[in-house]
Amino acid sequence: MVLVRRPRPELRPFVRMLWYSEDSAAETAGRERLLPSGEMHVVFRLCEEPIRVFRSLADPSGVLLGSAVVGGVRDGFYVKDPVTRPVITVGAMLLPSASLGLFGAPASELAGQHTRLDDLWGTGAGGARPRLQEAREPSGKLDVLEALLAARLPRVQGVHPAVAMALERLQTGAAVNVVVSESGYSHRRFSSLFAQAVGLAPKRYSRVRRFQRTVAAMAAGPSAHLVDLAMAGGYADQAHFTREFLDFAGVTPGEYRSLSPAEPMHVPVAGGPR
Repeated sequence: MVLVRRPRPELRPFVRMLWYSEDSAAETAGRERLLPSGEMHVVFRLCEEPIRVFRSLADPSGVLLGSAVVGGVRDGFYVKDPVTRPVITVGAMLLPSASLGLFGAPASELAGQHTRLDDLWGTGAGGARPRLQEAREPSGKLDVLEALLAARLPRVQGVHPAVAMALERLQTGAAVNVVVSESGYSHRRFSSLFAQAVGLAPKRYSRVRRFQRTVAAMAAGPSAHLVDLAMAGGYADQAHFTREFLDFAGVTPGEYRSLSPAEPMHVPVAGGPR
């Protein structure tokens, strides 16, 4: 079971989406690749099994992260633990403006890694999970999560106007050098502002978002030819598309399709746990 909803209005400049997920062990019995989305997220696991991620497919034991974790923006996949018992999680996908206010750190410092929420919120994180557990219904748990995030809002500062403009322009496929020129800043200064807010350099971020849009197009059109997807996505050719896909997902587009993921960004690891 998955429940997704938009946040209440005061959170919308900082939070893109709230979600509740209830999984059985049978639904996700093996490890998964989680593909890069170009966004940060915060997750609370409400059962006793802690969150575990793996450094690579060959990592036998992984890293235990506890029950509340911030995932920084990434430009590559990571490997998620198999579910061995029923699991309930709640979380939020965050916009670039949220990092400093919600966690007290630039997005660039949290990028490419998972960070325990205790390390960012200190004692403020301790009471969050019990409050989420006490709420009976999924919608009630999302209400609690909204309240927890809204309580941080007095510390939130908006994203730099040049970065906000760049995010909007990059979504439309504008070239990075054009966006930098439009910002009025030097390339070095603009890249620093962008990385602090978003967590990735502008060009890398643009590539991750193009990859994400193409993955969504593959899911929406499972019979579409790869060369057509490559052209529609703005890749130079199918070979370029394949190289980029392998870089971000760890599998080729053809391998991705053969694995038939139930969720576009959650790709089962062939052969199960290793």
